[in-house]
Amino acid sequence: MRRTLLVVLSLFMVQQLSAQREKTSFQTLWEWKPTLDVRSDVVMVYGAGDYTTLSFHDRVNSWRDHGYTTHFMSGIAWGGFDSYFKGEWDGKPHDDEVQKRLSGEGIMHGPNSPYVVPTHVFLSYFKENHIKRAIDEGMNTLYFEEPEFWVWSGYSEAFKREWQDFYGFPWRPQHVSAENTYFSNKLKYQLYCRALDEAFAYAKQYGREQGREVRCFVPTHSLLNYAQWGIVSPECSLNSMENCDGYIAQVWTGTSRMANHYNGVLKERVFEMAFLEYGCLESMARPTGRKMYFLTDPIEDSEVNWEDYRRNYQATFTAQLLYPDINDYEVMPWPNRIYVRPHRLSPNSDEKTVIPRHYATQMQVMINALNMMPKSENHVSGAQGISVLLSNSIMFQQPFMGKEDSYLVNFFGLAMPLIKQGIPLGIIHLENVGYEATWRDQRVLLMTYHNMKPLDPEAHRHIADWVGQGGSLIYCGRDDDPFQNVPEWWNTNGNHYTAPSKHLFALMGMDEQVAEGHYTFGKGQVYVLRHNPQEFVLTAGADSLLLQTLEAAYGPYEQKNSFVLHRDSYLIASVVDESPVSSEPLVLKGRFIDLFDPSLPVLSEKVVQPSEQAFLFDLDKVEDKTRPQVLASASRQYDEEVTSNSFSFVSKSPVDTENAMRILLPQSPKQVQVSIASQSNWDEESQTLLLKFVNAPEGVRVRIEW
Repeated sequence: MRRTLLVVLSLFMVQQLSAQREKTSFQTLWEWKPTLDVRSDVVMVYGAGDYTTLSFHDRVNSWRDHGYTTHFMSGIAWGGFDSYFKGEWDGKPHDDEVQKRLSGEGIMHGPNSPYVVPTHVFLSYFKENHIKRAIDEGMNTLYFEEPEFWVWSGYSEAFKREWQDFYGFPWRPQHVSAENTYFSNKLKYQLYCRALDEAFAYAKQYGREQGREVRCFVPTHSLLNYAQWGIVSPECSLNSMENCDGYIAQVWTGTSRMANHYNGVLKERVFEMAFLEYGCLESMARPTGRKMYFLTDPIEDSEVNWEDYRRNYQATFTAQLLYPDINDYEVMPWPNRIYVRPHRLSPNSDEKTVIPRHYATQMQVMINALNMMPKSENHVSGAQGISVLLSNSIMFQQPFMGKEDSYLVNFFGLAMPLIKQGIPLGIIHLENVGYEATWRDQRVLLMTYHNMKPLDPEAHRHIADWVGQGGSLIYCGRDDDPFQNVPEWWNTNGNHYTAPSKHLFALMGMDEQVAEGHYTFGKGQVYVLRHNPQEFVLTAGADSLLLQTLEAAYGPYEQKNSFVLHRDSYLIASVVDESPVSSEPLVLKGRFIDLFDPSLPVLSEKVVQPSEQAFLFDLDKVEDKTRPQVLASASRQYDEEVTSNSFSFVSKSPVDTENAMRILLPQSPKQVQVSIASQSNWDEESQTLLLKFVNAPEGVRVRIEW
């Protein structure tokens, strides 16, 4: 009885600590190691199996013993499900529940890790072997990541049975017609909606039976990335699940380097893509107020090189910071592959090494800044209130008879010309138009149904209401793709519209066959462009009509090639290349610490060239310059103590990395005491001390006197 009471009290204390501080996190399969001691608030222990040299129980406790709040993460479409597929769980093999291609080949996430068709039987296994085990281990926060169904699949026997149950008629091969493709992908979407809904409900109920409240999150790629990669997932429909508590926006170099079209050129545009991906996920959660973590990764899944990783990490990191309402972060996934796994130094080098010391220092400065990153009411520079419409159904139209739009050219045809004008373009999800908060401060909405379709007629009523109250709608499209004719609500059950847009136009008192032109509805404006959006970017200089229409709808707007945001003392900036507005660099003047430079120099001017970004600490924004404080550091500080003439703390970070830190002091230091060898340099003009030493996870003690 006494032991049970102690366990309950311990878990209660963990819950209280968790509620107090869960700003930063990372995920790992491994137990605590000095090389992986990232010093975030939370570690998401991956998988409920005994995968490493330690059991699941011991893996969890190894992190708790080092002061971490522990959460649980698992894949739900793939993962440690060997016992299920091999028949060890219920005595029956489940090969027929693998996602399979037309050829019959199973789709694999990795060796012995197939993607699963989430049947009711599989969900029973997942609840018992993963959810229950995690909760029994004291985990109160669960993450079921990447609910993914590949568009190339849809040929397994389990999927055929699910088709019959869902549609009420026998399975049809998706490759035969647009209709079958749409139905197949819509079913895949519904299956993972059902799977997550059931998993969340079970986790909540089982947690309550143990006397605890359990929270459930979904780490997910952006809708844009899933559509590009050929994956179907619930995405914005997660908002309709009452037991879903929040999300992790899984955006990193690997997703953001997907090429896109602009001005007749197909190439990688990592910053622009990352900005749109984060916006896609931020706007998914914003109307509900649910918690959203933003993820970045200092490397990526593919084998590239450290130079490439660093450059693109800066681009994606900058993009995430340009969303001032988000200040919770997964600072990295899989620290073992960042700190331990060797990669090539540069594109022209065959030499492989673990993370270079200078990059490790820079990265740790960046992720420790996230521990302090505030929300802000400031806006990114540029015209506000301009958004493009997206729907989950953009995933349903892939692939079709070799005509799939893997580059999403009809989305980027609307988005990229505006980004290159320096417009901080927003995204509105069709599934969210019923939320009042979705429309807050919106002035112009761009949309097309060439690459997606509305899943219900109610969404059109909300759009029409917004236009009637003064909004400006720009509709682009010829409505000539084969998916316009799939059997859906707009052409069944008494409706006879040959395209879903005609229903929207009718609600706004317009002719169904509306021609290109300018129309009014209530207090608002409707601009119809009978061009598919891809036409604006596949040819150089072809976006003039779109931009002229935008100016007519919005009025004159600031045209530039940069994005700038102040978040208290942090200044974030990016300059895009290919801008028709300017090819000039952005020049920032003031007193800054350059947080992308591992030596943390103090600058009076920062020049940001096109295709580059800047992350600066603005010394002039420090409110209390008399208070000693660490302004930037490649470590995290603990046990800070301030007296009238001293400042002391303990600094912790992974082993075999080098620390650099800028410390604001009220006056020049007389003595700097560090428990290991160190270097220091005083900068009189900024009143900061630059301090360097080798990091240690057990802590380095620093005491400064003046």
